[in-house]
Amino acid sequence: MSLPDLSGASVLITGASRGLGRSIAVLFAQRGAHVTGLARSADDLAETGREVEAAGGTFLPIEADLTVGESVLGAFETFEREVGRLDVLVNNAGLGRFAPVDELSLDDWNRQVDLNLTGVFRATRQAVPMMLANESAGIVKGHIVNVASIAGLIGNPQLSAYNATKFGLRGFSESTMKELRPKGIRVTCIYPGSIDTEFASDAGREGNPHAMTAESVAASVLHAVEMPEGTLVSEIVMRPMQVG
Repeated sequence: MSLPDLSGASVLITGASRGLGRSIAVLFAQRGAHVTGLARSADDLAETGREVEAAGGTFLPIEADLTVGESVLGAFETFEREVGRLDVLVNNAGLGRFAPVDELSLDDWNRQVDLNLTGVFRATRQAVPMMLANESAGIVKGHIVNVASIAGLIGNPQLSAYNATKFGLRGFSESTMKELRPKGIRVTCIYPGSIDTEFASDAGREGNPHAMTAESVAASVLHAVEMPEGTLVSEIVMRPMQVG
């Protein structure tokens, strides 16, 4: 099929078990896409599946740990066997562990690098050959959306590791965008500010009372993917309307 028509398109979302990933899954399902979700939690993936099906879509859950190479390979083997075609990859999985640089543990540094950056590389590396093999009536063979953060544009105290991974994702996205664009694959990087999800509490911080909804950020992901074939939205920066 030819993007941006999403009816029957195959969409794979990492970190699809909760929060933003779940909202993206539901929104794409409402557009008629077949959604596959990758995450570590089978129970949370099952809940995402119920919401996707309630929205009239289909959902394939695949348990995978993006920090483990063999797990990613196995997940994509399952995906290729069960689905076969990949039109859209949303690299959404990520985590934050915040602390002063002299107190941040090496384990917390490595966990963020392994998931936020290396995990994106692992998934992208598997996705690109599948997209290049797609037959398309138009010029777009596939679309990769990387969910970064405003922390990929602005450094802040106690976010040294998280900033490093999201700044790195920005560079990775720009490089792959320029590499894959002539081959028919669009790459978009999204830089959202505070989102009303479990992210802040998981990171041990209080959430922003003015945080954006996950649904609003998901809508921007969909907007980038549904752009006309002759147009590439390479970056989107989003912030809450209110400050403080």
